Amino acid sequence: MAPSAQSHSRSHSLLLVQKLLNLRDSASPLTLVLDTIEQSASPLLREFMSRAKISRAKTIFVSYATVKKPRDADVFIKARDKSLKALRAEIASHCPPPSATPAKTAPAQKALLIIDSLNPLASSTPQLLSSFLSSIIAPGTSLIAVYHTDVPLVLPRTVSEYEPHPLTILSHLATAIFRISSLSHAIEIKRAQNRSLPEPDFGLGEGKEGVLIGLRKDDAGPGIVLEMEMRRRSGRSVSEKFLLLANNPDAPPGPGSISLLSDHPLFKAPEGEGQGGHEADEIELMDATFNLGLTDKQRKDREGIVLPYFDAQTDVGFGEGGRILYDMGREDDFDEEEDEI
Repeated sequence: MAPSAQSHSRSHSLLLVQKLLNLRDSASPLTLVLDTIEQSASPLLREFMSRAKISRAKTIFVSYATVKKPRDADVFIKARDKSLKALRAEIASHCPPPSATPAKTAPAQKALLIIDSLNPLASSTPQLLSSFLSSIIAPGTSLIAVYHTDVPLVLPRTVSEYEPHPLTILSHLATAIFRISSLSHAIEIKRAQNRSLPEPDFGLGEGKEGVLIGLRKDDAGPGIVLEMEMRRRSGRSVSEKFLLLANNPDAPPGPGSISLLSDHPLFKAPEGEGQGGHEADEIELMDATFNLGLTDKQRKDREGIVLPYFDAQTDVGFGEGGRILYDMGREDDFDEEEDEI
């Protein structure tokens, strides 16, 4: 039996995200990771570095906010307070040189280049951001750059109000985009959608003064939600949501597991949906304060009711269908003049 279109799409999405995480065939020269205060991109960066170590790729970590060198990083570069020219030269010195031998011989070493925050560059030199990123991307090098979407960005006065925002430029340059969110937050949003309620806000979106409450891991368990947007060479965009169960940083090194978000038990559609069964309807009405359904006895009683003026609905002759039959009562006052009119 041939696989259905739905199963083919699921398999294609899983293979594509595995290809991105494993840095196969330079699937994405520039991958943009968008995170928030509520959910950091650290689990995804650890997943990239763990898989790069398994494939024996060199990992170069450029730090603007990270203090300590990550466990799976081969090179750790402190980029704060460095000019773009000096930073570009230091990164180039650690990147493997392009192979001058034919492709049939031993393959050249791959490199994973990670920038933990693009916000300082976007704030200090937004006009040079695109040229800087293009200059450090070399054949065999995959660049993973993180941008914090909820951190206020103060642009220099030299930037015109008509120039595009740095995030707009980064989204245009990136060949793949990962939007990171918390699994517990995604579950709360899904529950609100199922009940046709307004979606809740979290973190800075709540607009509350005081202490910012971070991640909530009540019943969601470990894992983060990845919303992937992949731009193919043909110009077609592929979008899908995944659940990443990253490996614990204190555990032995190793890759985590990734699956479609729709496979999570709390995101699965009811089994009876779309099959005309009454079981799914009963599940949806369990939380309702009233029930509009009819029992078998009520349904039979409704079918046996004779509607008033039922005889008028019978066509007794040409043009007489729909006529109104009215019997005058004792209290009715018959007016001959109105009858003549």
